[in-house]
Amino acid sequence: MAYYRQIGSVPPKRHTQHRTPDGGLYYEELMGEEGFSSDSSLLYHRHIPSAIVDSTVWELPDQSTTPNHPLKPRHLKLHELFAADAAAATDVVTGRRLILGNADVRISYVVAAEASPLYRNSIGDEMVYLESGSATVETVFGSLNVRQGDYVLIPRATTHRWVPDGEVRAYAIEANSHIVPPKRYLSKFGQLLENAPFCERDLHGPTDPLLTEGTDVEVLVKHRGSTGIVGTRMTYANHPFDVVGWDGCLYPYTFNISDYEPITGRVHQPPPAHQAFEGAGFVICNFVPRKVDYHPLSIPVPYYHSNVDSDEIMFYVGGDYEARKGSGIGQGSISIHPGGHAHGPQPGAYERSIGAEFFDELAVMVDTFRPLELGEGALACEDSEYAWTWAGRGPAQ
Repeated sequence: MAYYRQIGSVPPKRHTQHRTPDGGLYYEELMGEEGFSSDSSLLYHRHIPSAIVDSTVWELPDQSTTPNHPLKPRHLKLHELFAADAAAATDVVTGRRLILGNADVRISYVVAAEASPLYRNSIGDEMVYLESGSATVETVFGSLNVRQGDYVLIPRATTHRWVPDGEVRAYAIEANSHIVPPKRYLSKFGQLLENAPFCERDLHGPTDPLLTEGTDVEVLVKHRGSTGIVGTRMTYANHPFDVVGWDGCLYPYTFNISDYEPITGRVHQPPPAHQAFEGAGFVICNFVPRKVDYHPLSIPVPYYHSNVDSDEIMFYVGGDYEARKGSGIGQGSISIHPGGHAHGPQPGAYERSIGAEFFDELAVMVDTFRPLELGEGALACEDSEYAWTWAGRGPAQ
């Protein structure tokens, strides 16, 4: 994301001496993508940022997945995953339960109220959607104030922690790549264009350094291993949040779904019109309250369609989703419509939508281009009757 920011104290020229008030040197760290060939930022630390004093194994929560076989559409009820009192002892990082995953992306869900440990994902960017509640996300770049409806973009290898203000519900999209706005919405220099559904004014980054001091500070690190995704507990000689200033185009930010301006038309718009972000092998789309199709013969709900190249994952977070009304889908639901299965409106919704002028719905969609498998969280909250809702009967009836 080529959008330059400067926070705190930085020298006039990069890679030059930057001295402390008593004459010592700050330690410059380049945090960059794609081997010095893409976006980066320069951070200035009070202490050597690579000084670690211990490294031990962090046993990750269950990361195993099960194929969607035999193939069928599925409905997951995420609000049933956590007991009513579970949040008090859970944090946004270690409490995540894996819902879906493949080689490109993993989707998790958590209900939490505890402050998380310091954490760094060195596999890829994270995009965390806050379904409810508010929190502060403290990072090596500074802090972010996060509210309901915010996406929180955490670049790969950014040390951070979540500090909720009471209970929060968070939907974590963990990439094996970087997550960026669609290329068709960017100029050749990286500015968001006039036809984009949001702009740089809608992206909110840190405003001040945290300047936290401490010694022997543990950071949980998620990284690649020979057997897949593994975890390590690294203990740093000094607190990572000792940065006095930074500048560049790589940093965490928030973007609220209410700032997304929907693209509408006379007839039904295909899902790419709702896209907000993309990573390698997947896209993220927003379905927000909007005026719907205004051709005199339009049918506002989606036509039936086959996902030939992708799995379609819809997380319903607000309003009333017209297309699947009557199927059991509600707030907190995920629908899984896999490649190889034609899907669309619930019976009756096609006809009921004629004449509608506005849809009051809110959903986060992830489309993947490789099949998704089911995590332990999905297996624990599935509505086993969903696949038969178009026909009104299942195999035993």
